[in-house]
Amino acid sequence: MPGIDAVLHAATLHKPHVATHSRQEFVDANITGTLNLLEEAVAAGVATFIFTSTTSAFGRALTPATGAAAAWITEDVRALPKNIYGVTKTAAEDLCELFHRQHGLACLVLRTSRFFPEADDCEATRQAYADDNVKANEYLYRRVDIEDVASAHLLGLQKAASIGFGRYIISATTPFLPEDVRELRVNAPRVVARRAPEYEAEYARRRWKMFPSIDRVYVNERARQELGWRPRYDFRYVLDCLKAGADPRSALARAVGIKGYHAERFTAGPYPVS
Repeated sequence: MPGIDAVLHAATLHKPHVATHSRQEFVDANITGTLNLLEEAVAAGVATFIFTSTTSAFGRALTPATGAAAAWITEDVRALPKNIYGVTKTAAEDLCELFHRQHGLACLVLRTSRFFPEADDCEATRQAYADDNVKANEYLYRRVDIEDVASAHLLGLQKAASIGFGRYIISATTPFLPEDVRELRVNAPRVVARRAPEYEAEYARRRWKMFPSIDRVYVNERARQELGWRPRYDFRYVLDCLKAGADPRSALARAVGIKGYHAERFTAGPYPVS
């Protein structure tokens, strides 16, 4: 890394690999790999390290008990990893914090929500909803456009030195408020109609459906305040595009396309679910 000013670390094994890769492979790629990069960054005098993490790190905190309100997810919510992916990502985040405290390396952790174009990994969801319908719904609470993800990383490069260390949720701005969380769990369409009333006519025109229940809401307020992040692509933007007959995806999202995760194809979904 001699001559390098900043590292953007996005390499990972992640959720699509849980059923096909060993725990040791996850440790090797996600923990040891991150450690190697951090050590080399410090040795070469790199100033800034941006680590692309995931909202999946919150794990079991994302699925409230039966009858409980939807989870209002901010950076203050304790991560409760539910699989080896979450365990290794949170461990890598902690390594970033350690290297900041011990070596002064400016490290920012960006916990991104889902931005991939692949079909949903839940078979029941794929059967019940059109794929565009699913993704539009998700902008309410757990999706982000890849162009907004890229802009957050660029802002991280600019702000890391003044921040030192920080964790940030990178997800589309939700229209929901904390007082919505109980009703979201039992009647999400009613809450959406209250916060974005124009959705009903547009969804009816397309024969789309809102999810009956929403179990978590990712809150991006800290990233907006501390990074100055201004995500463009949210549920209201999606509705405006749908009404205008336009594609709600950014130009970058359209250009990236389907990546895929495995050499082989699976008949039961984009990847096997453990």
